[in-house]
Amino acid sequence: MYKPYDNTNRLVSTEGSSCESESPRGMPVRRLAIITNHPPPFRIPVYEIIGTMPGVELLVIFCSRREPNRQWQVPPLRFNHVFLRERFVTRGDNFIHNNLDVVSALHRFGPDAIVTTGFNPTYLYAFGYALMKGIAHVPMTDGTDASEQALSAWHKRIRRFVYRRSQAFIAASAGGQRLYESYGIAPHRCFRSCLCIDNGEYLREAPQEEKKYDFIFCGRIVEGKNPLFALHVARDAARSMGRKVSILFVGSGSQEERVRKEAGLLADMVQAEFYGFAGQDELPALYRSARIFLFPTLADVWGVVANEAAAASLPIIVSPHAGVAGELVQHGDNGFVCELDAAQWSRHAALLLTQPAVYQRFAARSRALASQYTFEQAAAGLVSACRAALDIDRTEEYLKPANSVKGG
Repeated sequence: MYKPYDNTNRLVSTEGSSCESESPRGMPVRRLAIITNHPPPFRIPVYEIIGTMPGVELLVIFCSRREPNRQWQVPPLRFNHVFLRERFVTRGDNFIHNNLDVVSALHRFGPDAIVTTGFNPTYLYAFGYALMKGIAHVPMTDGTDASEQALSAWHKRIRRFVYRRSQAFIAASAGGQRLYESYGIAPHRCFRSCLCIDNGEYLREAPQEEKKYDFIFCGRIVEGKNPLFALHVARDAARSMGRKVSILFVGSGSQEERVRKEAGLLADMVQAEFYGFAGQDELPALYRSARIFLFPTLADVWGVVANEAAAASLPIIVSPHAGVAGELVQHGDNGFVCELDAAQWSRHAALLLTQPAVYQRFAARSRALASQYTFEQAAAGLVSACRAALDIDRTEEYLKPANSVKGG
């Protein structure tokens, strides 16, 4: 048995504890272990909620404290957790973790169910431990049927092997369910744990302020996020409306100098400002300072920045290469889902910027849709999947529509 944590953020053992402890309601305590790369701010509150649920004892095992390409400001972790000894190799923007000490961490904790969030060696060690010990295994993915199309035959064989020996499945989106179904997984075995943000910080009523910028781009300023495309959309919108437009870039990255140089060449049509990296507490005001969020990503399994923009009541124009497309961002409702054609994007932008009634309708819908993605729902979906995996004889009790992927 573990204490929640000490002031060093390391788990400490407690002698004399029994594995057959019970929750205050008399339910057997189920020990859940989650293995994941590092602590992203949008998952930390989910783990905190699970850690306080009756009948659940949680341990989150992190492969590293923070991957090198992240600038997240991680708050104190108020749930059972442990950091493994960092050991990874870099492949482009990806980090392949190889922490053999995950096995000893699992052995000390003695979980009833193990959730793995990928297929790095660390996760496969954890899956192998579950298989060897007869422990329920639950894969969890932010991926979609689109994001995994280009996987090699070898990668797909590994997934088939793991999925055939797993009891329940967790997806972040409908695209994740389609991914599982492509491997023959029945929909009733899939559960939703959505990606979300602290909506309260964005949905809270703020003083009405005049919008300073027509557009905002928020994210890493790197090729995969397509910041130059956003600048070109602003340029084309200026041409079509016959006036100068403004765009705010929030973030930093390898393409920042190039984007700045291009913006300088377009200064007569586009006023571009660069804020740099912003902390979580700064983001709500930054989003509210703009009218439209541009999200021209080349590949995002979801795109939490869209949650932030929608909660701040911004219409969103997004590429079809983001998981939010068609789910959180609905074409013609709170935004537009468009192929990467700057002229098409600029036409939609001009419509929103010149038709106040249309703009207000889209803004209100963004706010309403964002409110449906909550930490509580994400935590409930994750725990429901684990309970289904643990209690095979009573699976139908937990596989209710409200807890399934379709029910959110």
